[in-house]
Amino acid sequence: MDRMLYTAMSGAKQSLDRQAVVSHNLANVVTPGFRAQLSDMQAVPVTGEGLPTRVTVQAITPGADYSQGPMTRTGRGLDVALAENGWLAVQTPDGGEGYTRRGDLQVDGNGAVTVAGHAVMGDGGPLTVPLGSQLSIGSDGTISALEDGQTPDSMATVGRLKLVTAMPNTLNRGDDGLFRSLDGQALPADANQRVATGVLEGSNVSATEAMVAMIDNARRYEMQMKVITSADENAQRANSLLSLQG
Repeated sequence: MDRMLYTAMSGAKQSLDRQAVVSHNLANVVTPGFRAQLSDMQAVPVTGEGLPTRVTVQAITPGADYSQGPMTRTGRGLDVALAENGWLAVQTPDGGEGYTRRGDLQVDGNGAVTVAGHAVMGDGGPLTVPLGSQLSIGSDGTISALEDGQTPDSMATVGRLKLVTAMPNTLNRGDDGLFRSLDGQALPADANQRVATGVLEGSNVSATEAMVAMIDNARRYEMQMKVITSADENAQRANSLLSLQG
């Protein structure tokens, strides 16, 4: 009887874990450049004395969906969309380097170029631009600035976005949503990478598929709970029969 409980109990727990992944994807359906997190389940034997036939279920996240999201023209000068397999380098909270496909760049009060709160990296470190200047970004990631009162021919280059190339499944996804190299080292800049200005890549999460997955997980959880209830009822009936025979 406890074999049924092991299977149902572990299945219910992992259904909840998988639901958390789906909910996270659904919450980021409008996040620019977001890559959906994949989830799956696998059977794992329970080790230990007297438990050779028990099997539990483990939820795993084998990686991310690297398919490209829809492109939307915004006309905003600080919105950039990266080419296939291109990534934008940003500074992680621990001072390292992470990578993202998100391209809605911002300039904070100190002149630092950021995206989603992370400092955007340039060829020599985090990028900064003159406050109040008009910015334009070239297809190679070069940032030019025109300060107030200056003529257009006075526009000067103030930095360049660090763009790297990474093929699918060659990066690790962190809990903060940033991707990192497999060995944790910074990837070299790729001078051949290009960006499209005034264009923003959307999330590759399908809201319809995510909603269907949420319903499916909820029903699977209910099924596992019914199995646990049935096992408990069967155990009670068995105890009643044994007490009558005694």
